[in-house]
Formats: sequence, C-alpha cells, structure tokens
Amino acid sequence: MREITILIASCGTRNKVVQYFKKALAGRGKVVATDCSPNAPALYEADAHYLVPRITEAGYMEVLYDICRKEAVTGILSLIDPELSLLALHAADFQAMGVTVIGSSYELCEQTLNKWEMYQWLTAHGYRCARSYLDVEAFLADMRAGLLSWPVFVKPVKGSASIAISRAYDEETVRLLVSHGDEMMIQEFLDGQEIGADCYIDLHSGKTVSVFTKKKLVMRAGETDKAVSFREDRLFALITRFIDEMGLRGQIDIDIFEIGGEYYISEVNPRFGGGYPHAYECGVDHMALIVNNLEGNENTVITGQYEDGLIMMKYNEIMLRKGSPDA
Repeated sequence: MREITILIASCGTRNKVVQYFKKALAGRGKVVATDCSPNAPALYEADAHYLVPRITEAGYMEVLYDICRKEAVTGILSLIDPELSLLALHAADFQAMGVTVIGSSYELCEQTLNKWEMYQWLTAHGYRCARSYLDVEAFLADMRAGLLSWPVFVKPVKGSASIAISRAYDEETVRLLVSHGDEMMIQEFLDGQEIGADCYIDLHSGKTVSVFTKKKLVMRAGETDKAVSFREDRLFALITRFIDEMGLRGQIDIDIFEIGGEYYISEVNPRFGGGYPHAYECGVDHMALIVNNLEGNENTVITGQYEDGLIMMKYNEIMLRKGSPDA
C-alpha cells in the first residue's frame, strides 16, 4: 500500500490539526507543513516542514508543486480561506502529480468566501439567514418598514476571521463604514444561540458522513473559545440537506444561529474551523476519514456518534525555537 503523505498549507498556529493527522497516519505515512512565517508553531509539529512565499507572490504554486514531488504528497489542504480557491483552481495540476486536493471546487470556494453570493444562494434555496444589503437606501427602507432593527453589522463582502467587521447603531455610522470600506455589505444582527458545525463530506461518494454540532459559549478573535457539544436530528437533517444542495466536499465548518426554535445559516468555511478540536476530542476523527478516502475507500456515516454535554475549554500553550525571528 502506498504511503500517505498529507501536506498542510498555511498551517499557522493550528498545531492540533497537525498532531491529529500524525496520529491518524501512525505507521502509514507522514505530515508535511508549510507556512510563510518561520514563527508559525504548527510547522514544528510536522514530520517535515518548509518555509514558502506568501500565497500572493509569483511562483508560489511552483514551490508547492516542488514540495509535492519531493515529499511524494498524497493529499493537500489549506487552513486559510484565501488559499482554498487557489488550491481548487489548480486541482487538475495536482491530480496529474497524484495529489488530491482535499476540499470543494473552485466555484464553491469562491461562493462561500463571498457573503453576498452566499446570501443570494441561501434565500433562493429557502434557507433562513440574516437579511443582507449592498445598497444603503434599500437597507434603510427595510429598517423604516420594521423588517429589521438596530444594531446591524457592516462587513466586507469578501473576508474571513471576523476582520473589518463593525457593529453599527445608527444610519450615520452605516453610511460612514460603507463609504470608507472596499465592497462592503450591511447585514442583520442575529440575536440568538450561535452554533458551530464541523462536517465531513466523503471525497468519493459525495455523502455527508459526519456532522458534529456545538453550542458556542465564548468567542475570541472570531474563533470558538468555549463550547458544549449537543445533538439534534432536525439540525443534522438541515445541515445534510444544505451540504447536498451546495455540493461541497471534504472538511467544512458552518456557523448557525438558533432563534426562536428556528435555525439560520450564517457562514460557511470549506476548511477545518478553529473549533474543530472539540469534535476530535469527542471522538469525531475527520483525519481518519480523510486518510481512508486517500487510501481509495468510502467512509460510512458517523453523524451524531458522540456524547453531548461535553464542554470544550481552550487554553494557551507555548513553543520555543532557537534562531532569528525572521529565519
């Protein structure tokens, strides 16, 4: 059997993801990690690591191709949103080298990154979501009509990690934020219980084989800091239907709000979310599902096969390395 080698691109501080893949590959392969910063601690968890240019620099893809050839990489994935589309765009080139891009298509990566396009898709397919606007006057008309209330969010149409998102409590602030931002949108504030869903869609069958849900208790810098696991068949069915309709593949992270007993889909990230370790520590091992796929096998459905009421509490760890800060 061919050795499985996973390349985790833009690994950053996601040490747990690297550790979990190493456990899944014990005796069957290795993990390679890349990042543009020598101070990305997850690099040093991997079996091999490489410093690479920024993803926007010319020649970046050639560097990745060289690493794939040198390390005989089997599957590649990224942990940052902007790189998801880049890998998907070059999926055929990777495939020609025997490397599987673990993720969704280029079109879906672009769609999930674009909050306005996702809003249009969700409303067209009958899913509850936050009312969203590109036009300030249309927003104000609906505000005066009582269709939504203050505060609201003003955010970039394309963005991630909660960067450049502002809460506005009046018309003046909305106009100021929209006029000074680059391609901004206005979004209704969803006041309810925030839920995170970590899902895996089989690369061969296209079936949603795993869904783990958690109620978020504390957020920090856009990531889940504390959460509690729970299970509900109605929510599992909604998530599975949504994934099937979109046609997503591989690992995805979904943000959902529960308001008055109804579920609203908020964000979709086709990658490992920052809160995934909660799922793993509850026994939901998506790394094993990925490895099984790369070995040519389909996975069986394990949705809901975990204990509810388990609270995740993140805490800080440190790593030291010897050397200059920029090398």
